Amino acid sequence: MSREICIYQEFLTEAHKDQIRAAAQAAGFTPHFFTLDQFEEAKACVQHCEVLYAHSIDLLRAAPATLQWYCCSFAGVDPYCQDPSLFANPDCLLTNTNAYGVTIAEHVVMVTLMLLRRMPEYAEVVRSRGWRSDLPIRSIRGSDFTILGTGDIGSNVADRLRGMGAASIVGVSRSGKPHSSFDEVHPISQLDAILPSAGILVAALPGTPETVHLLNRKRISLLPEGAYVINVGRGSLLDQDALADALNSGHLAGAALDVVVPEPLPQDHPLWDARNLLLTPHVSGNLTLGYTCDRAVQLFCQDLLNYAEGRPLAALVDRTRGY
Repeated sequence: MSREICIYQEFLTEAHKDQIRAAAQAAGFTPHFFTLDQFEEAKACVQHCEVLYAHSIDLLRAAPATLQWYCCSFAGVDPYCQDPSLFANPDCLLTNTNAYGVTIAEHVVMVTLMLLRRMPEYAEVVRSRGWRSDLPIRSIRGSDFTILGTGDIGSNVADRLRGMGAASIVGVSRSGKPHSSFDEVHPISQLDAILPSAGILVAALPGTPETVHLLNRKRISLLPEGAYVINVGRGSLLDQDALADALNSGHLAGAALDVVVPEPLPQDHPLWDARNLLLTPHVSGNLTLGYTCDRAVQLFCQDLLNYAEGRPLAALVDRTRGY
């Protein structure tokens, strides 16, 4: 009996499909490809498939208990971890795609430079048809960074900041385990002691119950005067009202948010009018950069071979922890 894979993706090129076909053949599987406008066809197919490669809560919910492995093509898998009822098979393996480090790190560099070089303020000057060039600017070179999260995204951010001359790069993770991309790494239990020296704070944490409002009003107030906050993890990390107040009062020099709650942000939300805030509509990652797509397929194919040969999956998610 043929072992089958249902693949429900919008980003695959013919070269990607050929790569998956080759890996599937080597692993003893038959792949079936569907685009996002073929949901009903994919739903019918997944009923007899052992593996599902997609990012679709609805398709996973429709999968039978015979599904053994769900590979999510996104990095964030919090919706799947928060609702175990999505899996008809409670022992179904869940993996994510850690292919977003490069594109999100480049986004962090972009918004960091925009903030340090006062681009929100200069954009307002130009919008008003003014002309001035006297705003003091800062540099990545010589700046101190604190990065919440030392995984694929956080370490890619650290590597690029290092290459641009950052003075220090401190990591914060659940365990505090040392990592070569960081000068030092502290456990998240020490966060309150770390924040007063976090001149530029970059958040790249997954969405878990432990990270909801991790940066609450009290902790935002612990950041030094003139600090910057950049969030590319999950919007639930931040108390958004407290962040807006800290920006408008001048306590924070600026912030950049690629993730908010809810998405899209309501038209009357106070963040729209917050001072020196760069808002982007969850675009730091996504499957829009060619390298990200290539890497995502490569990682899926590698884990497909791992799965077929009974080896541990490299991207296996602990659904109880949320990452």
